[in-house]
Amino acid sequence: MKNMKVIIAIVLAVVVGGAVAGGAVWYMSKGGEEAAAADGKDAKKKPAKKEEKKPGEPPKYLTVDKVVVMLKHQPEETVTHYLSADLVVSTSAKREKEAKETLPMLRSVAVKTLSNLPMATARVMTIDQFAAELNKAFDHEFEEEGREKPFDEVMIGKLIVE
Repeated sequence: MKNMKVIIAIVLAVVVGGAVAGGAVWYMSKGGEEAAAADGKDAKKKPAKKEEKKPGEPPKYLTVDKVVVMLKHQPEETVTHYLSADLVVSTSAKREKEAKETLPMLRSVAVKTLSNLPMATARVMTIDQFAAELNKAFDHEFEEEGREKPFDEVMIGKLIVE
């Protein structure tokens, strides 16, 4: 009977957490549309990175599967939260080999970046915000090493916050 109460409490917490996360994603997406409309004027001034590519060269996509991290928790929290993500790396055919060689380093940087997120922050972040944080971390890592990044961007293929 006691175990049943614990199970019901956990299920209820997961359902409430999912509802809060869904509401936060919906709310944040409304703000993102307004920001995108405001940035539309700036986009006309600067050419996008995708326009710089050769038109006949299709991008290559590499995956970094199952990056699993334990999220930071507050001292009063007793439940451990995890984040699991599958990353997709966009590169060109010329840089594909070099990009494949950096996949272990990308996994390490992703783990370091994502594990620093508190659950309260991760719960309300959008997929684009996760991708932006990772891309910023990758840019910083390659700049620190003094190397050129062998890929265009890292995208999120799958994301689970529990």
